[in-house]
Amino acid sequence: MSSLISSAAWVRRGVAAQHPTKYTLDDQELERVSALARVELEDARKELEKAHKAAISMGKGAEGDEADDNADEDDESAWVDEDDDAMEEDVPMDEGEHEKSAAAKAKGDDLEQYNLDDYDNDDGTPGMGPFSNIKGLTYYRNNDEDPYITLKEDEESQEREELEVLPTDNLLVVAKTEDEISQLEIYVYDESEENLYVHHDLMLPSFPLCLEWLDFPPVSSPASRAPTDGSAPAQFGNFIAVGTLDPEIEIWSIDTVEAMYPDMVLGRPDKTAAHIPVPLGTGKKKRKKTKARPSSTAHHVDAVLSLSWNRTHRNLLASASADRTVKLWDLSRDPTINGEGGEGEGALRSFDVHKDKVQAVEWNQADPTVLLTGSYDRTVRTFDTRAPDAGVGAVVGADVEALRWDPWETHSFYVSLENGLVLNFDARTLPSDLSSPSPARFTVAAHDGAVSALDINPHARGIIATGGTDKVVKVWNVLEDQDLGKRQVSLVTSRDLGVGKVFSTVWSPDDPLTLAAAGSKAKLQIWDIGANANARKVLGPKIAQAGKVLKEKPGGGVISVDTDDEDSSGDEDGEGDE
Repeated sequence: MSSLISSAAWVRRGVAAQHPTKYTLDDQELERVSALARVELEDARKELEKAHKAAISMGKGAEGDEADDNADEDDESAWVDEDDDAMEEDVPMDEGEHEKSAAAKAKGDDLEQYNLDDYDNDDGTPGMGPFSNIKGLTYYRNNDEDPYITLKEDEESQEREELEVLPTDNLLVVAKTEDEISQLEIYVYDESEENLYVHHDLMLPSFPLCLEWLDFPPVSSPASRAPTDGSAPAQFGNFIAVGTLDPEIEIWSIDTVEAMYPDMVLGRPDKTAAHIPVPLGTGKKKRKKTKARPSSTAHHVDAVLSLSWNRTHRNLLASASADRTVKLWDLSRDPTINGEGGEGEGALRSFDVHKDKVQAVEWNQADPTVLLTGSYDRTVRTFDTRAPDAGVGAVVGADVEALRWDPWETHSFYVSLENGLVLNFDARTLPSDLSSPSPARFTVAAHDGAVSALDINPHARGIIATGGTDKVVKVWNVLEDQDLGKRQVSLVTSRDLGVGKVFSTVWSPDDPLTLAAAGSKAKLQIWDIGANANARKVLGPKIAQAGKVLKEKPGGGVISVDTDDEDSSGDEDGEGDE
């Protein structure tokens, strides 16, 4: 499997703990982990039993009377003595003893020249050299035991200083897979110094597909426990939700270093992990396609493709899956309740609004009960989670890659497609019947290939960023013509950032023109759009109107962990379709 970064997420300044804590496996954590890992241990036990039965059936690995050691007696004639050739000639006993005594005498003569009998006698020869007059030298195992060293080394304080995250630092979380090993890499980005480095990482059990940052402490997280001093548990935290190829959703604390287990697991791994695909056909001619897991309203049964956290109702998380469903999760409910498991526990709600894999989902920030979804059935839908049957939608003509609500227009949203187009819709004009026409307000021919990444600038109106499989990141400017009542879309700048096929483009939550991009080369790049002269000219008035300050910085505007490998192309200007 090639290396890649499938998703990236920003953490705004001041949210991360200044001094991250180290993972501690105490009694409470062991009890929590045991509840999370109960399925894994049970699956391992079952696999061992199957392996043991298979070994017995093959006549291997059995013990005691079942062992096959006595099945066939060893044939002694099959063994060959390696010393047979050496024993072919008989040597007389006296001749052998004579040779041994002669060899011992010769050995003794050789050692006499060293005078080993007087080796321990002190001949009183004075020592020579620059340190020959130093007596009573003492060796200390470390500097802490040496009384002459007053500046002691404090490894704990040194490590604490190295892990410190300043309030002026941003964090970036990326879902990375390299050499078939998946992990979350947490980067620190210091905008003032233009410095980007890996702070720590967290190992993942499966290939990650999507990320979503949240500040609500899940009920099963150690952060939600009541402190021993009697104070109230924390109401805010720093967490990342991860959707993977497995049907489960894992939530990890970013402020914990060297964590071994997630803070919460959403799903039913006891029902999905042990699933063994069964061929649809029978006999010798079996179809390659296998039976899917049985669907459930309580948990996903296929890969989780998208996540969205509700910033108003902070305990709610929405997920979209390849099992064609969208599910709503309550992070304040215990996911391991009852242990036995029933269809009533797990997801809070389940929505079947699509006929194929659901690729993207997002909450409306202005109307926190409304969801927007896009699917491989080439439709987008928006509905109120309290009445999903009353939703509206549109047919888009190609598979949906990504979608975003416009934070500057509560009823407007963007959709990027596999055919390279980006569409803008007004949800108020969409029909409830998909057979009715649903034209987009405007269309942009954005990329030569799938538009796999899309984001809307939260700092200034009408600035969008796209990334595609053509390896280019583009920034667009959307202007509204008041006289014609139409929107004009123009390309501000574009660049190949050297990340390969672009899978994620995300605007910074703090800097108005800072963009993070990652893709198929497993490389993260920070792009300061303000370093481009045309971008400053076109977008500068918008940034100033929004009350933001556009800082001009020296250099090319691209920051990465290893800037020597930077691969970028020149800027291009163009115009989108109306």
